[in-house]
Amino acid sequence: MQAGVMCLLALVMATAAAARGERSGAFDYYVLSLSWSPTWCAIEGDARQSPQCDADADFGWVMHGFWPQYTRGWPSYCPTTARNPSRAMTAEMADIMGTSGLAWYQWNKHGVCSGLSAQDYYALAREAYGRIERPRVFRELERAVRLPASVVEDAFIAANPHLEPDMITITCKAGRIQEARICMSKTLEPVPCGADVVRDCSATDALLAPIP
Repeated sequence: MQAGVMCLLALVMATAAAARGERSGAFDYYVLSLSWSPTWCAIEGDARQSPQCDADADFGWVMHGFWPQYTRGWPSYCPTTARNPSRAMTAEMADIMGTSGLAWYQWNKHGVCSGLSAQDYYALAREAYGRIERPRVFRELERAVRLPASVVEDAFIAANPHLEPDMITITCKAGRIQEARICMSKTLEPVPCGADVVRDCSATDALLAPIP
């Protein structure tokens, strides 16, 4: 009986180990996730006393993530021989990601699945961020407004004529505009999102707070 239990435990452990992460570099496209910083700060960041939420931080749309994606689903925590980024490397990403801690987390969960070195992953993520025009109108808000989430999507498409509606999705959280997610090929060309990514927020009165 004891031998049988031991064999079962060994099998479970082996299965769990094999399930931790898919093959690095094997994915279909990227999702560039842009988070509206005032929303994140209101929901999480202020409570954490994150420097991203300091009064003088001036963050609007920050890069929450740059995620390798399958046509359906996504890989995470992939085994890789690439070295982890240095503190200096993650600190250099804070200007577009809000904090170095987020840069590290995104590498550790998603970047390792890109098949790239940390340096190349961050460089590609920065290039992807730079290819998307963030609508200026949102930075010019003087007070909080309530609006349909579709208005935010329309603003992104107007600022980026190469985007089609099926290439971008807007998410909400706690009744607020949360993120704009844009789907890109491995060469950073806009592509249609998979069915599990295109789940637009249908709210007609989502809160969009101004940059402090």
